[in-house]
Amino acid sequence: MPTRQGVNWDRAQRVLAREREAFIAARPKSQALSARAAQHLLFGVPLHWMNDWSTPFSLYVETARGATFTDADGHRYADFCLGDTGAMFGHAPEPVGRALAAQAARGFTTMLPGEDAAVVGEALAERFGLPYWQFAMTASDANRFALRWARAATGRQQIVVFNGCYHGTVDDVFVDLVDGRPTQRASLLGQVHNLLPYTRVVEFNDLGALERALADGEVACVLAEPAMTNVGMVLPEPGFWREAQALMRRCGTLLAIDETHTISSGPRGYAQAHGIEADLFVLGKPVGGGVPCAVYGFSAEFAARAQQAKLDAPPGHSGIGTTLTANMLSMSAMRATLTEVMTDAAYEHMFALAARLADGLSATIARHALPWCVTRVGARTEFQFCTTPPRNGTEARAAMDDELEHLVHLYLLNRGVLITPFHNMMLVCPDTTTADIDRLLEAFDACLAELK
Repeated sequence: MPTRQGVNWDRAQRVLAREREAFIAARPKSQALSARAAQHLLFGVPLHWMNDWSTPFSLYVETARGATFTDADGHRYADFCLGDTGAMFGHAPEPVGRALAAQAARGFTTMLPGEDAAVVGEALAERFGLPYWQFAMTASDANRFALRWARAATGRQQIVVFNGCYHGTVDDVFVDLVDGRPTQRASLLGQVHNLLPYTRVVEFNDLGALERALADGEVACVLAEPAMTNVGMVLPEPGFWREAQALMRRCGTLLAIDETHTISSGPRGYAQAHGIEADLFVLGKPVGGGVPCAVYGFSAEFAARAQQAKLDAPPGHSGIGTTLTANMLSMSAMRATLTEVMTDAAYEHMFALAARLADGLSATIARHALPWCVTRVGARTEFQFCTTPPRNGTEARAAMDDELEHLVHLYLLNRGVLITPFHNMMLVCPDTTTADIDRLLEAFDACLAELK
């Protein structure tokens, strides 16, 4: 029989057809809302990539609280997607809800700071070890602004990213290695400027390639996740970041660490836990408990250079920031999240359940003798269609199988479990229970049994 990733592919297609029919039959209200939205929303959804889920039409949410949500047809789900880390600490955390309600009575936005700004700055400095901070509406903007500051302060134009990286919608990073050659990503819509003269791309964990990319002294900044998360999880090899930082220091290149996803590794992030000393630090959606906001921090030395670059520049708009940035609602949400939600106790709970999930996934995969592996970064767990964890973006991308992902995701969804689209990532939050974990593992086991 034909096999694919270790499963019976003919049987998989029959299972997929059955699961699609089951999804449609059980969700008439979501189907009706999808048809209604299609009359006025481009592609029938608020954002075009919402069509990339595994479902025949959009699943519409009625309410979301803690580790669960309920759809328009009344089905309740254990949520392991959690807004792809936007709700990493659960949907609508109570301290954030209280803070938003209180602030809503006092005002939304003024383009001026309030007390929350001072408290949030102090909390960020204490938690992440960088003394100076600025704000943005999204991690995409924070990364974009970080690159601007790096280029302005160093006088260099080049940046380096790792193959398969994801840093939001920053145009500069949409460069991949294709057959070993830097190539502008074909999916980047409407980009008329050639990114290749200003963006260099190397494989993660390849110190030799990084050294060659930095050697001419023209690179302002390396923008990186400390562990890659969006092309499939790729962990740094022992000693990689120690040697990579030494290379950057010798070449006068700054390091910007994006922890929007790897904040799953602990309350102070992956960099703090593993001795990575960033010049710039970016944290997006989790920092406000799901409210749109992001932060980026500066080391003391780089902050002085950045401020001088601004003082030396002609007067006028810097191209950095928007009028809604650091609005009063988002600042109140960040204050509540940093001081009451992102606690050591919350992470201890999350780590214990994530370990239970990772161990259960590994045991299930082994029991069905599939050539898959499981990787975990704190509260974040992922299974991948390869026998050993990938060491770079090329290997991770080669292990992906969109059709098989969609089948597994839809099978789980029909049994009341949601995992992240685009890849096989699962998060646990402070409200996740052992029953939620066991529900996911039971459905996963049943899925693999049908596919083998």
